[in-house]
Parts: sequence; structure tokens; C-alpha cells
Amino acid sequence: MALRNAAVAAAGQWVDPDDGVRYPAGEVHGWERGRNETVCGLSLSRSLLARFPHVPWADVQPASGRHAEEVQAVCRRCAAALGRRRDDRGWTRTNPRP
Repeated sequence: MALRNAAVAAAGQWVDPDDGVRYPAGEVHGWERGRNETVCGLSLSRSLLARFPHVPWADVQPASGRHAEEVQAVCRRCAAALGRRRDDRGWTRTNPRP
């Protein structure tokens, strides 16, 4: 499926001072190359999202991505569509019932 090779669309951008390459910032969405909408269905032009075809989806994940310095939020719908596991929750039960 082509969604496994998704790139990134983001609300903002920043430029790395070392190599001069622009990277995503702010809220990021999954984007399939050749389409004018994100994986979750947002229109790129109406949402004012910038495309980053050189940045793979895995590189903007805050937990392990290498281009995630300025990423503030990851779209939940895009993350679910691109294979985030169900047991990767942002919370843990501290006092489970017996």
C-alpha cells in the first residue's frame, strides 16, 4: 500500500542552519505524494499546509524521529491511518482494579 511511504505536510517550517534544508514544524499530517490532501482528508491548500516530500512520516514522530525538534502535535487520524498501534497510549493505569 502506498500509505506506508507517506511524506509529511505541516502547518509551519523551520530551516536547519547547518545544511539549509527546511523541515516541518507545528502540527504535522501524513501526506501521500501526488495527492492534494492529507491522509486524514484535509485539503492542503485550504488548510495552508506546506508539503515536505523529502521528510518521511517516521522522521517526525516525537518519540523517535530525527526531524521532530519543532513538531508540536501529530495528527491522531493520520497516525492511526499510518499504523500507530492501538496499545501505544499516552497514559498508563496507575491503580488497576483487582
